[in-house]
Amino acid sequence: MRAPDHDRIPEIALTWHREGRGAALATVVETWGSAPRPVGAQLAISGASDLMGSVSGGCVEGAVIAEALEGIEAGDARLMEFGVSDDDAFAVGLACGGRIRVLIEPIGSALPEPVLQHVVAAREDRQPVAVETRIDARAGAIVSIGQPEHRLLSYADAPARFDADQSGFSADDPARFVAIHNPPLRLVVVGGVHIAQPLCRMARDSGYDVILVDPREAFANANRFPGERLVHDWPDAALDGLGLDLRTAVVLLTHDPKLDDPALLRALPSDAFYVGALGSRRTHAKRVERLRLADMPEAQIERIDAPIGLDIGARSPAEIALAVMAEMTERLRRPETRPGRAR
Repeated sequence: MRAPDHDRIPEIALTWHREGRGAALATVVETWGSAPRPVGAQLAISGASDLMGSVSGGCVEGAVIAEALEGIEAGDARLMEFGVSDDDAFAVGLACGGRIRVLIEPIGSALPEPVLQHVVAAREDRQPVAVETRIDARAGAIVSIGQPEHRLLSYADAPARFDADQSGFSADDPARFVAIHNPPLRLVVVGGVHIAQPLCRMARDSGYDVILVDPREAFANANRFPGERLVHDWPDAALDGLGLDLRTAVVLLTHDPKLDDPALLRALPSDAFYVGALGSRRTHAKRVERLRLADMPEAQIERIDAPIGLDIGARSPAEIALAVMAEMTERLRRPETRPGRAR
């Protein structure tokens, strides 16, 4: 099952544009203080005021929508700055206010369709891509900036930005904003056990494409996992077919070396940002010995998060799934915490 629509903003904006409804993308390009949404957050607006995404959690969306509709009509980009009051910030769950700057780009004029089409195609192919846009405007002004210059960047141009999923202004040129468009997040779960049921639901709600791998159809079936994508291959064959990239997490839940070990032999040398395995410390020690006998390099073995999940005292399947999701999130958002990396 694919990620929720709120994680498909570029795709939805392009669809609205191609349907002739008019569309604009609003992007948070700068924040100060306790801003409601991070730099890079996007909101798609159609010419009929359809919305997908968010740039502020709700406190300035109305003004952004109004400006976007004017921009779609005029065909020009807008740069807006907002101060988020303490009261508005509290309403969207923040302790205090801040300021945000939002770039609004109508598609087909300010944001050329081929640029957005390239972003959408790259995400579909699970290739990281960035759009670099030159923003020349006075701080705090609400202005038209005409036809912004766009340049497409690949992962090789700024790997640290892609790893951290961090949009922002270029250090070399403070007038150039780099919008990171990573592939959608993906979770591969090996083992259709009871913990996998709440984990798949939580991951999907968190924006992951979820794939459940288990050759045992008694465990992985539509009755136990309604709506999920099920793969009934052996894990090594399944992972070879899927490909594991820097936006993929792999979670092993079977306790069975016949299933877990082949998956580890594929996952550990890959770019997957998270590889977690269920089991006690004793179980993991035996797992490590088997991997050493299979000539797995020590540095790759050290990548395994085991016992899996943050230590929150979890007991039930849902609590264990919550602990796993928390650890996955930390590894994703704080790459320096990943096992085997220098702190």
